[in-house]
Amino acid sequence: MRVSFPYMGTTIVYGKLLELLGHQVVMPEQPTRKTVELGVKYSPEFACFPFKVIMGTYLETLEKGVDIFVTSGGQGPCRAGFYGELHRKIIQNLGYDIDFIVLDPPWRDYEKFFKQILTLKGETSWPEVIRVVRTVYQMSKSVDKIEKLITTVRAYASDRTALNRSWRDILAAYSQIKDTRGVARVEKEALREIERYNIKLPPEEERIRIGIVGEIYVVMEPSINGNIEEILNSLGAEVERSLYLSTYIDETIFPWVGRKEKKKLNQKAGGYIDLNIGGHARLSVGQIVDFKDRGFDGIIHLKPFACLPELISESMLEKLSIDLDMPILSLSIDEQTAEANIMTRLDAFVDFIKYGKADSKERVSLSG
Repeated sequence: MRVSFPYMGTTIVYGKLLELLGHQVVMPEQPTRKTVELGVKYSPEFACFPFKVIMGTYLETLEKGVDIFVTSGGQGPCRAGFYGELHRKIIQNLGYDIDFIVLDPPWRDYEKFFKQILTLKGETSWPEVIRVVRTVYQMSKSVDKIEKLITTVRAYASDRTALNRSWRDILAAYSQIKDTRGVARVEKEALREIERYNIKLPPEEERIRIGIVGEIYVVMEPSINGNIEEILNSLGAEVERSLYLSTYIDETIFPWVGRKEKKKLNQKAGGYIDLNIGGHARLSVGQIVDFKDRGFDGIIHLKPFACLPELISESMLEKLSIDLDMPILSLSIDEQTAEANIMTRLDAFVDFIKYGKADSKERVSLSG
């Protein structure tokens, strides 16, 4: 069975899961301007930006020959829960005979979820399925660990181009693993490769750390958010996202693993958003408070244009910024967004943080 999926973040993890389960994987290409234009052409005008990008990705991937797309559903009262069915209808109306597996959190409908797992399992034995899941889960944790390290040290690298090249080579090495031993080996080699650059972190008080929160697709997919993490690193700021693939897996597929962290973030969102309004809006607010508690210097909030949950969380940002005494920049992402505009705003935002830290340090010096 020829299987594919939407492009989002470290797609090698999704591909590895399907590959180890015995499927012929058709890897989607990273979205480009052409992908966006194609998705916009065949999507409802009112649809949010991730819907349009994923639509374009599906249409481009179909040209390679696909039998079934595997994707995830939405959380709570969010339109993402309808993406799979609407994408299916649009594609079928265009004349393609294609099916979808939309994986919602298992506790919503255990019977449906189990049937979907049986389809993906195919002829693979259950012991082998368990081994594959363990391997891919460990792979997601490992990739995220290395990526967090990259977006920290890259802010101080003298040759960021070479470091980015090493990061691509590391991802290529991960794509070749077959078991947990392979994951451990690649992680060890990746750490050794990064150490080779001999990057020294400055004193704690001189470091600028920025957290990125918002809707999962625009937070995790650099081709859509204008490579925001790389830009911030080039401006001398360390970056950490609120969402990584492994945390999303913990939150949706293995909730008993991620329940403690999710509960903590929901508690921190208390007083701002106390209800589940869909998507990651409530968690975004909790994560902003958590970033402040961890000593971060600023927050970038990313939302797709017309994303209703993130519009609600955006309405809390001014109060959060005042209450936490921390600058927060909100960016709306859609097909009209210009990377030059993002670059200009990020540059000004980082400068604002730098001046604020310098002014604070000067006041402390004078008071001493």
